[in-house]
Amino acid sequence: MARSKLSPLELQIMDAFWAGGPSSVREVQERFAEADRPAYTTIQTMVYRLEAKKVIRRVKKIGNAHVFEAVISRQDAQRRFVDDLLAFFGGRTQLVMAHLVETGRLTMRDVKDAEQLIKSHAAKDKAGKDRDR
Repeated sequence: MARSKLSPLELQIMDAFWAGGPSSVREVQERFAEADRPAYTTIQTMVYRLEAKKVIRRVKKIGNAHVFEAVISRQDAQRRFVDDLLAFFGGRTQLVMAHLVETGRLTMRDVKDAEQLIKSHAAKDKAGKDRDR
């Protein structure tokens, strides 16, 4: 699967699939708040673009309506986004971390959770290397 970038509207549409499961274009459109609901044809065009990007697929047809489902998970999309963000910063996580600290978005709890994740990941790496010997 190609690593295609998703626009903000495409991400909103993906949210509709992740929250509601397999859906028709009309069902996706109806998941938007009425005040800022895009036109049916806009949603339809975006759904077809998402299908071309291979992040959703057609699963069945009911009458004239096609039903689509997400091919990638929310977690996969988030990982892609983070990878793209880090690539924008030349792979340097320090710049992103500094920004999060300066804006108050990174808490001590976040740091402790990250430490646990790093320790867990290091332990798995060590166990894998010991098995390979």
